[in-house]
Amino acid sequence: MQIGFKALEAQFGIAPVQPLRVASVIGRTRSSRESAELIQNQFPSVYRPEDTFAGHFEFGLKYEEIHLEFFARLFAASGPAPLEQWCRAEPFGQYARRAGFLYEWLTGQRLDVPDLAGGTYVDALPSDAYLTSVHAIRDRRWRINNNLPGTPAFCPVIRRTEPLRQALQFDPAGAIAELDRQFGEDVLMRAATWLTFKESRASFLIEREADQTDRIKRFAHVMAEHCGKLEEPLSHDSLTALQTGILGETVLRRGLRRSPVFVGQATIREDIVHYIGPHFAALDAMLDGLRAFERATRGREALARAAAIAFGFVYIHPMSDGNGRIHRFLINDTLQRDRAIPAGVILPISATITAVREFGHGYDRALELFSRPFMRRYDTACRFGEMLTCEDGVRSNLVFDAYEDASFAWRHPDLTEHVIYTAQLVAHTIRHEMADEARVLVRFQLAQQRIKEVLEMPDADAVRMIRSIKEGGWGVSGKLLKEYPVLLDKALALRLVEAVQSAFEDRDPVPIIE
Repeated sequence: MQIGFKALEAQFGIAPVQPLRVASVIGRTRSSRESAELIQNQFPSVYRPEDTFAGHFEFGLKYEEIHLEFFARLFAASGPAPLEQWCRAEPFGQYARRAGFLYEWLTGQRLDVPDLAGGTYVDALPSDAYLTSVHAIRDRRWRINNNLPGTPAFCPVIRRTEPLRQALQFDPAGAIAELDRQFGEDVLMRAATWLTFKESRASFLIEREADQTDRIKRFAHVMAEHCGKLEEPLSHDSLTALQTGILGETVLRRGLRRSPVFVGQATIREDIVHYIGPHFAALDAMLDGLRAFERATRGREALARAAAIAFGFVYIHPMSDGNGRIHRFLINDTLQRDRAIPAGVILPISATITAVREFGHGYDRALELFSRPFMRRYDTACRFGEMLTCEDGVRSNLVFDAYEDASFAWRHPDLTEHVIYTAQLVAHTIRHEMADEARVLVRFQLAQQRIKEVLEMPDADAVRMIRSIKEGGWGVSGKLLKEYPVLLDKALALRLVEAVQSAFEDRDPVPIIE
């Protein structure tokens, strides 16, 4: 016999987009089996709850996971009656109070029960099990510390699982400080400009626009100019400024979209839909919720905040264009804002995504954690009909018949795995991408020093020779000979090549016998 939230799911015929991860049953002994998608718990008969709404919901709050999408759907299906009956029967019971508070918070409807005149305050969410707001707001009606990190219009859930705890042990600031000790702070700061451009170029590669040099430069400028510096990065004005900076002054449509949107791909015969964004009428409230999350969680783990803000933004998909690049901007922006990385240092996370197979596939998998079950649920609700002109001038024939039902999922995504992925992505980027870049810069500086010991020359000429010799497979090209006739002296040319090659191979130069 199933108990807890699964029992209520079956009773009310609820099918959340994000499935319940915990299934509880009564058996002989207490045991637990966990897979990637499901936790199966067995409890002895002494744990059996009353076969009522209150009995199963209380059991779920005690032994299972918080699932805001499920709660919102359940309350819409059950109506207020079972909550009111429970709260009247147990006015001071902490689980009845939490359930009553959650009902009113999620539905916006007031239960017909009196306010509590006294009693100890309890947390809406256990802060040791979930990412919660730093400063809870006291709800006097229910004697609840409202520590939900968002608003009813948008409040993600982040579970403090053991894999998440392990991922969040990575300290970006400490790892960068270690790079400073290894290579010197001046080396890392000199590399910052190239790292910014590298991030921009890789970000456009993700969008399959790597050949757009001017746009890459614009995005690099946006990253350098605005990361960690905007007062409210998620305000309408800031998002519009970021979009304009990324796409240029000639961008066709600026600001929040006023039209349907989907993420997909076009084929000769039809468009394939991978994800549908919320209705544009909901964007203001959802962005308010995302901003509330950003404010409420200040002081919590920077990596968790960066992931939730960035992935929350991309699922809301509020702009007509540029959502993906703003999404990746927000990761760096949040980490700088939280002082998890030094000001002026841009983590080339997009470079890791494009260059490292594990993280490239992982990025797609992270996005699909929400979009794939979403589209499985609503595939038949999506079609293409008559072409219409929307309020923002966009011509669209996308028809989606399930905006109201889908809003339960859009408002409360579970971003736990997104945080784990982002923390691992940032760790790899600092330990490898940034370390490799600093290493290359140190070797390049050594090559400049050694090449000048062979032949004195201006820095610009040294840089030109080093690049040509390295890219030419440790040889002197005909083009370089034509540009620098002095290299016709073969012994001199060999000494110059050895000076460069030895620097990049971390060894002393071998003497060249003339």
